[in-house]
Amino acid sequence: MYEKNTAGRGRRIGRYLAVLLCLALLAGMFAGTTRSAAGTKRQQMSAADIYEQNVGSTVGITTTITTNVWGYQTTAAVSGSGFIISEDGYVLTNYHVVEGAESITVTSYDGEAYSAELVGYDESNDIAVLKVEAEDLDPVTIGDSGALRVGDEVIAIGNPLGELTFSLTGGMVSALDREITVSGGETMDLIQTDCAINSGNSGGALFNMYGEVIGITNAKYSGRMGSGTASIDNIGFAIPISRVIGIVEDIMTDGVISRPYIGVTVGNVSGDALAYGLPEGAAVKSVVEDGPAAKAGLQENDIITAVDGQTVSGSSELADIVSASEPGAILVLTVYRQGQTEEIKVEVGENVQSALPDEGQSQEQQQTEGSLEEFFSQLPGGSDS
Repeated sequence: MYEKNTAGRGRRIGRYLAVLLCLALLAGMFAGTTRSAAGTKRQQMSAADIYEQNVGSTVGITTTITTNVWGYQTTAAVSGSGFIISEDGYVLTNYHVVEGAESITVTSYDGEAYSAELVGYDESNDIAVLKVEAEDLDPVTIGDSGALRVGDEVIAIGNPLGELTFSLTGGMVSALDREITVSGGETMDLIQTDCAINSGNSGGALFNMYGEVIGITNAKYSGRMGSGTASIDNIGFAIPISRVIGIVEDIMTDGVISRPYIGVTVGNVSGDALAYGLPEGAAVKSVVEDGPAAKAGLQENDIITAVDGQTVSGSSELADIVSASEPGAILVLTVYRQGQTEEIKVEVGENVQSALPDEGQSQEQQQTEGSLEEFFSQLPGGSDS
């Protein structure tokens, strides 16, 4: 009996080992492969494969601008970069690449040049959507920038210096949600990367190793630090694609920009105020008349310390929470007011403005933009929500 049981265990162990061997072989076959939420396989690629797959979706952007002094027109070799986002000719780039342009030309990798129309832009997010008359183009695949981790490898394709066209540079994600004040004075939360990003790369795509666009390159640290003895290398930035793709779709389909808002201008609590015992949070500088916050009872000088139980330590955190909310959602604000703490429920509103605000607008759009001016104005250290 003992020998029989031992033999049975031996056969079972043999079957277990065979199953484990099969699983190990299968794991080896699928190494480097993951599945998206939709169930499709995503295969990691080499940098060479990513370039080969996407360089045809990358474009150079040339602009013509009339100067204000002598009235001459100047044309840059390549003002920047962009990438194709639809088969029928929509192109995404940075707003600062095409700002002030009287004409825009988009040039593809195969040398084809197209006259481009500016469909719309969002200056605060530094994005612009262009349209060329073409069909059957090869668009990029849009990824999820929210899935990035520090240390992930990334690839940039663009036109550095406007002359070294369709160049590839590689690196890693150095930091996420890096708060950067760009040259126009806007404060943006960007992806930091050690990919070489230079003038002319602006508007180009930043890819993950699945060949998906996860960012739009738009800025770099340049020059020297301090007394000029330490140079700055490989500190570049990109706009997270997941934060702006909804705006891009609105511009493409409706020609408008729609933003969630609660109608306040906020700043950070100063160090002196903290020293006197005031809490960290988003300090309310102004409240838009008849806006959602005003209707809920929020007041100037209130300090918002939390939203839905999530601690808010400053203005940028509040702005991020509001921008990620859907119009109609109810936010429970924890508010410090004159030594007391209370909770205020605010319904998130929606503001819609033309994606081409300098051109003709309906009266309703003009009124909307006028009401936005009060809380989208630039204030030192402030954000708008």
